[in-house]
Amino acid sequence: MSPSRRGATSTALLTTSLLLAACSTGGGTASPTSAPPSGSPTPTATASPSPAPGPSTGAPDPLAGWSLEQKVGQLLMVGVRVSEAEQASYDAVQQHHVGNVFLAGRTTAGAAPVAELVDSFTALVSDGTTNGTPLFVATDQEGGRVQVLRGPGFSDVPSAMDQSGLAPDELQAQATIWGRELADVGIDLNLAPVMDVVPSPEAARTNAPIGYFGRNYGYDVETVTSHANAFSAGMEANGVDVAIKHFPGLGRVTGNTDTTADVRDTETTRDDPSVEAFRSGIEAGAAFVMTSTAVYDRIDGTVPAAFSPVVVDGMLRGDLGFEGVVITDDVSATAQVRAWSPGDRAVLTIEAGGDMVLASADPTVVPEMATALVERAQSDPAFAAKVDASVLRVLAAKERLGS
Repeated sequence: MSPSRRGATSTALLTTSLLLAACSTGGGTASPTSAPPSGSPTPTATASPSPAPGPSTGAPDPLAGWSLEQKVGQLLMVGVRVSEAEQASYDAVQQHHVGNVFLAGRTTAGAAPVAELVDSFTALVSDGTTNGTPLFVATDQEGGRVQVLRGPGFSDVPSAMDQSGLAPDELQAQATIWGRELADVGIDLNLAPVMDVVPSPEAARTNAPIGYFGRNYGYDVETVTSHANAFSAGMEANGVDVAIKHFPGLGRVTGNTDTTADVRDTETTRDDPSVEAFRSGIEAGAAFVMTSTAVYDRIDGTVPAAFSPVVVDGMLRGDLGFEGVVITDDVSATAQVRAWSPGDRAVLTIEAGGDMVLASADPTVVPEMATALVERAQSDPAFAAKVDASVLRVLAAKERLGS
């Protein structure tokens, strides 16, 4: 657990039991430095009060005191360029109440400047910005080609394919070290491990997002689950939550959703054996599941998985019983989602049953996303209820991590 989380205002977080009781649709699963630019601090935007509660049922309102803007902020995660944070990232927290940050890019500067960068964001937490609630501070420390943080204080983490050469207990021991390194600089969420199942070494050569880079733990469900779950256990031993990804799987696609539009999986079905890898990760206690932005023709061929109620509410919540936080893959700048406005991407995510919108590559889209969520919640009571349910899941995850 990071020092910033230990010292956070505890009254801003509700007890997990209260959160789960209030949210019938699900709760947490049981389961180089840049200071803000000098000058006057950017004022926090005026937040409108949430709609008045209905008739009293005798139970306390778990979101009493939260403005709608503050609630929406808990459903957004803004990217922070780790080499030099942009003003837009600071503004997201100060002006738009964003409650979660993601360290993006690459650095070899080591732990000390990363800790200073994290501190510059956690210092923005206040009653006015996030209702005093600590930030989730996330990064991508899978290993191999996908390792944001390097240098003194950070191990060189091997790729998932190389990690799979270790016995699961050995991998867990190594991941415990890697998780401690993240926790020591204030990071409490690793958007890893990959649980995508690439069907064969031959398929890996044309599987642009995963297999080509050795991001997969193997070529069968058993190997992937045993090693990915060992990685997760090592992280969680140090108070670092994980996000298993990319549901319902990127192991069969050829295009990379970051750089290619209309990436489609034409094979995976709702009851596909490869989906069982995610079930195993959920049963092992993963707090987050990241949804893919590929389209799955044999599940819902109309929209990317992150925007699909069939995938999120039907498969992930319904079939697999996941009650934790559903976060998207990046939807700020990827080619796969450019057909939708940033605001629509955010709204579609929550409508589908997702909880957190990741804007890691381009923090400048966050204001549009926040505004769209607020406006939709103000005009649509059913959507406002979805917002509340998602906020409760996020707060439950934060409370559990901070306990």
